[in-house]
Amino acid sequence: MQIRQKIQSEREPTIALINIVFLMLVFFMIAGTLAPPLDREIKLVRTADLEGVAPPDTLVIHKDGRLSFRGEDVSDAAAHISALPEEARAVLRVVPDRDLPAQDLVKIGNALRAAGAERVILVSERALK
Repeated sequence: MQIRQKIQSEREPTIALINIVFLMLVFFMIAGTLAPPLDREIKLVRTADLEGVAPPDTLVIHKDGRLSFRGEDVSDAAAHISALPEEARAVLRVVPDRDLPAQDLVKIGNALRAAGAERVILVSERALK
């Protein structure tokens, strides 16, 4: 008598995996296009040629550590803070020169905070664009 063994090949569930990946692909394709595209006739404004200038109510710190506000020199941080109205002391915007050493920037920022500025925000080149 012969005994036949049934050999069952164990298959990997690759079809199920392919189906899952395909469904995820379709989902992300649909979810990625929720925002309507711009009208093709619209031409966006170009700002690359505009000159970046500091906002008018910012304290400018020059590369030599000199301070200026609205084009006029400021003697020191405490004098600038004391000249500001109370509501302007809550958020003080500062535009440092690119070549200003970081140690000087930190010293001036600490002096502004010690003089009464509640929050000091640095305005960078990217924010001006």
